[in-house]
Amino acid sequence: MHLPYGVVIRNLKSFQDSRGHLTELFRSDELPDGFFPEMAYISVTHPGISRGPHEHTHQSDLFAFVDGAYELRLWENREGYEPWELKLVVGQDNPCAVIVPPGVVHGYKNIGDRDAYVLNFPDKLYAGKGRSEPVDEIRHEEINSPFSMD
Repeated sequence: MHLPYGVVIRNLKSFQDSRGHLTELFRSDELPDGFFPEMAYISVTHPGISRGPHEHTHQSDLFAFVDGAYELRLWENREGYEPWELKLVVGQDNPCAVIVPPGVVHGYKNIGDRDAYVLNFPDKLYAGKGRSEPVDEIRHEEINSPFSMD
């Protein structure tokens, strides 16, 4: 699914056999032109815990939600764009890859009853090469903000 304003949400398919399953998280031939992941990480989020909301000035994120149950929230915050907000339940029962461009505020909350994993493949290095640059992140959970995970 391609949404307006550069957000991409793509359902992921798992291929199962007697050994288990395999899920393709992304393929370069399915990414938007100009999006090239620079690094990858996995995070674990405890039940009832939120990460975000926050946004980036230059970085795009490619999240893969394949485990647990998450409420994903997105808000338009770029100049020149009409405001919009999106709320989705993603994870094991609705595996999705989500590309979030710069200026789109995003956050997710583990709404399941166990720890769950999220994978991220951003197109910029965290804190730049050699971790020598400022972190590209505007955190909204720590300030008086119109964006809330509640």
